[in-house]
Amino acid sequence: MKKVSLITAVLAILMMAAVPASAQEENGYKKIDVRKDFTENGFQWFHDAELLAAGNKEKSNAMTIGWGGIGTLWGRTALTVYVAEKRYTKEFMDQEEYFTVMTFDVEHSNVLRYMGTKSGRDGDKAAALGLHTAYTANGTPYYTEAVMVIECKIMYAAPFDPQYFKSDAPKNMYAHFPAGIHSMYIGEVVNAWKK
Repeated sequence: MKKVSLITAVLAILMMAAVPASAQEENGYKKIDVRKDFTENGFQWFHDAELLAAGNKEKSNAMTIGWGGIGTLWGRTALTVYVAEKRYTKEFMDQEEYFTVMTFDVEHSNVLRYMGTKSGRDGDKAAALGLHTAYTANGTPYYTEAVMVIECKIMYAAPFDPQYFKSDAPKNMYAHFPAGIHSMYIGEVVNAWKK
């Protein structure tokens, strides 16, 4: 009995050693637990602008976002993002099950500016910036130049309904906003990596 247990343990160790590193580890990331290791100010984090990506290995797009929320919902660690109806990225958000939110260091500040002013309908924004697209085990796109990547599985998605606007803030926003009403996407955080 002991001999079998020892052989089983040795085989398990050898199998773990033979498992290749994940794509994230190969790209210099370390897996983190957002409940313990996320130290950003949640009230400021999205205000500083992040990058949202969605799609698959055949086609994807990313856009700069300045709105969002982090916390818990339905007993899950959740991240909420908002995408206007005329944004190219919305097509990918509506077709796919997962999305990523990424942060970049100062060295890559041009990424957020460019991604926020150009449309993916007009060309490959990542290629134009020299970014390297990689994919999570779920097939979700991210850029290896990002310093943090959070992968979410969409739990809820719906456009804002103007009949429920209770203040002038959203009414005034959409009165002169050509990209249209935003949809809210609430994602369960399923993975996170940081360099």
